[in-house]
Amino acid sequence: MNNALEVLKREFKPYRLTKKKNVTIIDSTSGTFVVKEKKDNKVANAYEYLTSRNFDYFPKLAKEDRQDVNIFEYVEDIPMPKEQKAIDMIDLVALLHNKTTYFKEVTEDKYKEIYENLKDNILYTENYYNFLYESLIEEVYPSPSHYLLMRNMYKIFSALDFCTKELDDWFNNAKDDLKTRVAFIHNNLETDHFIKNTREYLISWEKSKIDSPILDLIKFYQKEYMNLNFEPIIDRYLRNYPLSSQEKHLFFIVISIPPIMNLEGMEISVTKEIRKKLDYMFKTENLIKNLLPPNNEDK
Repeated sequence: MNNALEVLKREFKPYRLTKKKNVTIIDSTSGTFVVKEKKDNKVANAYEYLTSRNFDYFPKLAKEDRQDVNIFEYVEDIPMPKEQKAIDMIDLVALLHNKTTYFKEVTEDKYKEIYENLKDNILYTENYYNFLYESLIEEVYPSPSHYLLMRNMYKIFSALDFCTKELDDWFNNAKDDLKTRVAFIHNNLETDHFIKNTREYLISWEKSKIDSPILDLIKFYQKEYMNLNFEPIIDRYLRNYPLSSQEKHLFFIVISIPPIMNLEGMEISVTKEIRKKLDYMFKTENLIKNLLPPNNEDK
């Protein structure tokens, strides 16, 4: 990246360079550009495919012949409340999924692979917390972090029981479906990857791929659950791109798997981390309750 920047300096003759996270913004007499390290041609290939599907809500590549960097046209972001930005972004994500959806033939083995991967994840998490419980229950004077965790251990095991039961139900209902819905997914959603000016743009397409559309929702939720009220966001998405009962069911299962809480480190940091992950669990439980219809009819 550094060598590439030296070459670009000679080419663009910039009067200002600004480092922002993992990109460099070049201000020059010929315009403003964003430079980002390039590992492969995934972004250019994604742009080509999306353009063929009449979806062009991304910053254009200013130059496509660079081997080590991508050079994008710079788009100024208009400040707006985070909640409004999330709603606008989820509308664009629903459009992305609508424009690129198709049905793919699968066998029971595909569903079995998903089932077994999630089952292993649940079992690993359950064993982890069983071990923690057995080691912490013996403490006479627990630390604040240990006390906080032990007080809420019931919530962890309740979530694990929910995931185990619901995963079995999902597999029994899904395994006979010989077609599954896939779409082109961004796979790296967060509000910082959405820009709005005269148009709307999604940036950072390096992880994009064709897969289940619920993966975008899962990653977005797990990334920003602390910063946003997700009930109106998911509800908005479902109005624009309704999920099947099986897709919605799987989404609820995956986000309900308790996160691993690491007890190593400074006591205040560990306590804050446990509180944050407990908040994730409580928020997730409330989200699912509010999005599920009465009597849990539409899993």
